[in-house]
Amino acid sequence: MEYDVIVVGGGHAGIEASLVSARMGKKTLLITMLVEQIGAASCNPAIGGLAKGHLVRELDAIGGEMGLCTDSAGIQFRVLNASKCAAVQGSRAQIDMDRYREYMREVCHNTANLEIYQDEVTSLLTSDENELEVCGVKTKLGEEFKSKKVILTTGTFMKGLIHIGSSTYDAGRAWELPSTTLSTQLKEFGLNVGRLKTGTPARIDAKSIDFSKMEEHGGDEKPTPFSFRTDKKTFNPKQHPCYITYTNLGTHGKISSNFHRAPMFTGQIEGRGPRYCPSIEDKVSRFSERDRHQLFLEPQTAMCTEYYINGLSTSLPIDVQKDMIHSIN
Repeated sequence: MEYDVIVVGGGHAGIEASLVSARMGKKTLLITMLVEQIGAASCNPAIGGLAKGHLVRELDAIGGEMGLCTDSAGIQFRVLNASKCAAVQGSRAQIDMDRYREYMREVCHNTANLEIYQDEVTSLLTSDENELEVCGVKTKLGEEFKSKKVILTTGTFMKGLIHIGSSTYDAGRAWELPSTTLSTQLKEFGLNVGRLKTGTPARIDAKSIDFSKMEEHGGDEKPTPFSFRTDKKTFNPKQHPCYITYTNLGTHGKISSNFHRAPMFTGQIEGRGPRYCPSIEDKVSRFSERDRHQLFLEPQTAMCTEYYINGLSTSLPIDVQKDMIHSIN
């Protein structure tokens, strides 16, 4: 089979690349490892923020789908820094992660000129005359698809590795298979290949949370949609609160007494992390003078049965994670 454009990966970037290509009339193929996970939010159930919110709105201005999907799946909308000038404001929305994924999958399936194929891309095909001229892809099942344009949006999947204490396992996302060979070929092409790291917190059952001890944090009274194409006059989504709580000295003690078991400090993790999202063990280590750190409990779906603990990202062992979560009151 031959296509004008092949996109590898069905996350945020892969979806937008596939849709813009197909909408321009190009015969497009989106290859993803699990079709049901197209548009899955790998980490926190939110879209936007002070920097990423601008990117989403820029995508929307050129016809992207992310803003419209957020407006459909959003369960809380806030403009950050609303009291300051427009230059430093940022849109942020909590999303129903299930609804977001379902919306994006439905859009992709129903877009003209776009086909979806479930498999792992194991290698890029190159022309006989020039080994650096890409002309398609080969999949794990042995299928070959030809195209002069191949867009890689592989996210965390290329040789993805998960750390939980001293335990490690290969995965693109928790319990999902990684892409194991593609990055090796890219390295053979002479491209620089590195490893980035990111942390994520445990999710907790709403039935285990005493919300009366926390500060409720609601959305804006007059929510602002992400998309310029959403009618502001009729935009009135049902909003769900987040909750604010804090770590304490007991929490910090449980963490610091287990620094020797933290992959970040033992050398087990080699990748570089994002500046804006340090793990809780990193915060306790670097800011030892502080007696607490703020945590945001964010609902993952409109059902509000499971919460994401924003601010408690970690790679500590499971027993330490349980102890530090139970210490928060």
